[in-house]
Amino acid sequence: MALVALGINHKTAPVEIRERVAFSPDAVPDALRELTQRGTIAEGAILSTCNRMELYCGLPDEGIGELVAWLGEFHNLRPADIEPYIYAHPDHSAVRHMLRVASGLDSLVLGEPQILGQMKQAYSRAQDAGTVGVLLNRLFQHTFQVAKQVRTDTAIGASAVSVAFAAVSLARQIFSDLRRHTALLVGAGETIELVARHLRESGIGRIIVANRTVERAHALAAEFHGYAIGLSEIPAHLPEADIVISSTASPLPILGKGAVESAIRARKRRPMLMVDIAVPRDIEPEVAELEDVYLYAVDDLQEIIQENLRSRQEAAKQAEGIIDVQVSHFMGWLKSLHAVDTICAYRESAELLRDQTVERALQQIRHGKAAEDVVRELGRLLTNKLTHAPCSQLRRASYDGRSALLEAARELFNLKPNDN
Repeated sequence: MALVALGINHKTAPVEIRERVAFSPDAVPDALRELTQRGTIAEGAILSTCNRMELYCGLPDEGIGELVAWLGEFHNLRPADIEPYIYAHPDHSAVRHMLRVASGLDSLVLGEPQILGQMKQAYSRAQDAGTVGVLLNRLFQHTFQVAKQVRTDTAIGASAVSVAFAAVSLARQIFSDLRRHTALLVGAGETIELVARHLRESGIGRIIVANRTVERAHALAAEFHGYAIGLSEIPAHLPEADIVISSTASPLPILGKGAVESAIRARKRRPMLMVDIAVPRDIEPEVAELEDVYLYAVDDLQEIIQENLRSRQEAAKQAEGIIDVQVSHFMGWLKSLHAVDTICAYRESAELLRDQTVERALQQIRHGKAAEDVVRELGRLLTNKLTHAPCSQLRRASYDGRSALLEAARELFNLKPNDN
């Protein structure tokens, strides 16, 4: 059986194609059962995110074309519509690809951690659908272990490479213990939501969410046990904020120099960090002229992100080394499966000889023969029976000049090297 990772991702296809082959979570179980009922595909799992759709399957070597055909049929597409965008990694390459994906090395944002959780969900759904066998079960478990090792042994995820993360990293640098501080978040979009998540993970003491639509502010604030206000209420609450992070779609600044100057006076000149990640800017640039205010714009964060991205790229080189080793380990296990039938047959043969010899010994004891004599005879007979076939084959190999088999036998039976 071959292992295959087949898919489409942000590197090979535009979003118009990716969205046409995406699987909703509810569709995955039926899709997996349909996929593995085709006869030649023994095992299967589906990973579907906004940036990639991948099938992980155990199937015959000639089954890749069938996978492409099934994918097209399921989504009502012709194979020709998706073939130019598809990549297929067999066996060794499939293992490497999965390890790289789970470790964040193949992501749009290098080192991002979300993909590992998404891969775990893909594995869980395949388990629930009953489409995971010995091969994929071992591969997924190995993948999760390697991804954890990469996170532990390298700095692949240590540096901020998103605007939201960079903003919160600045806050942690200026205010070492965020538990004692209040953050005012202006806006309620995706970026501010991500900022709120990072702040909560960093232990922020209190969050205030200000938005033009107060209902949306309430919804976001409730998720993070925060307090919601409208934009018009910002001046009244600004003195409470040690950290202000703003990201709205407003065409004009929301916070001016005068409002911030008043807030600083009310704060008795305690420092305030302000991060403006909106384009156009939400905070007037003149605010930077005020003492006790640290104002950063999105371009300032980009410099931090680029520096941290270079750091991640160095960590990625270390991660690739870990993956090289772990691919070899998995492929070694996979190759060992070829010996399973031989091992089972050998054990069955040995157990049959054992049972026959033991039964003969028991009969002798029942007929009154001395137990000590029976045990000695049992040992002699069992040794002769177990060594008869190998010895015969070794003598034949020696007669035929097959020295390689003789050397292999020494390794197999763990014998001392032949000095002759």
